[in-house]
Order: sequence, then C-alpha cells, then structure tokens
Amino acid sequence: MKLRYSYRIYPTAQQQTELAKLFGCCRVVWNDALALVKQSEKFPKNSDLQKICITQAKASKIWLGEVSVVALQQSVIDLGVAIKNYFDSRTGKRKG
Repeated sequence: MKLRYSYRIYPTAQQQTELAKLFGCCRVVWNDALALVKQSEKFPKNSDLQKICITQAKASKIWLGEVSVVALQQSVIDLGVAIKNYFDSRTGKRKG
C-alpha cells in the first residue's frame, strides 16, 4: 500500500522573501543554461553547464551566492532531463 500526504505551508513574510529569491535565482540559472544549450552545436554535460551557469556566474552575479547551491544545481539537472525527454519523445523512445 502506498501512502500519500498533503501538506500546506504558511510561510512568514521573511520566508516568502527568501523563497522568492531562491526561485528567482533558479529561474535565472535555468534560462542561462537553456541559452547555452541553444547556442552550442552539441548538448553540453550537466557538469559543464553547472560550471558555467553557477560557478562562473557567481563572479558577476553576486546575489547567486546568497541562495543554496543545491537548488541551483537541481535546476540545471532538471533542464537536462527535460531536454533528454524532449528528444526521446521526438525520436519515439518515449511517449509524450
């Protein structure tokens, strides 16, 4: 038997601000990585995207260092999965 739980959170005003900052940084990293993928001829590895979009970007975008790097890394990983699923569905390896 599988159980499922639903939770509802009620963040405080400061928590809402921190969550908005985190989601905004993840969006910026996702968009930067997507732009790099579109520019490149061959799909770059996730580690290369993380190095460019997170590590090197922290030098110019200092506010990226204010949030957890784990969420930023996960956004790049999610982008890689999304692109892989797209091309798998285009070639018939995956339905969708």
